[in-house]
Amino acid sequence: MAKDNILRALVFLLCCIAILPSSRAIWLNLPSSGTKCVSEEIQSNVVVLCDYMVISEERGPAPQISVKVTSPYGNNLHNTQNVTSGQFAFTTVETGNYLACFWLDTYHQGGASVNIDWRTGIAARDWDSVARKEKIEGVELELRKLEGAVEAIHENLIYLKNREAEMRTVSETTNARVAWFSIMSLGVCIGASVLQLWHLKRYFQKKKLI
Repeated sequence: MAKDNILRALVFLLCCIAILPSSRAIWLNLPSSGTKCVSEEIQSNVVVLCDYMVISEERGPAPQISVKVTSPYGNNLHNTQNVTSGQFAFTTVETGNYLACFWLDTYHQGGASVNIDWRTGIAARDWDSVARKEKIEGVELELRKLEGAVEAIHENLIYLKNREAEMRTVSETTNARVAWFSIMSLGVCIGASVLQLWHLKRYFQKKKLI
């Protein structure tokens, strides 16, 4: 019975790990001129690691690109030019959309393709280094990975709960403002109607129609 419960718990954890958006492989087609960007909404205190490489189907050297990564508040996290491959890594300080933009440095007919390996959170952790440093392997290493996955799931749930609370507060504030605006609009309409009736009454009295 205990073994069945452990197996069920492990299956549940593996399913949770599978649905976490912690790693993405992206194939980005760059035009001959212009910029293409990718973004992801990430909470604070999360490790981000990205490897990118230009893929060229033509013979000769691959076209060179420029890369710029910015935080939700516009802070420059990575900026490089005239490269065909590279890597950037950082730990998020702000919560929001992190933007990575790619463009060709020089005109290249047909554009170019960039392979992007974008990893966040537990997927960005170097488990080989952890295993060597702490001298763990096998089942113990897998348990350490599961522990990291559980922590990531817990942090993600807290983040979603906080976002839901913020959205609920915004919604309630908006509803209250709309209600007050409706009451004020109704008051203005009633006041305008009263003034119109008063003006018409005075006009008819001056003309001695009533």
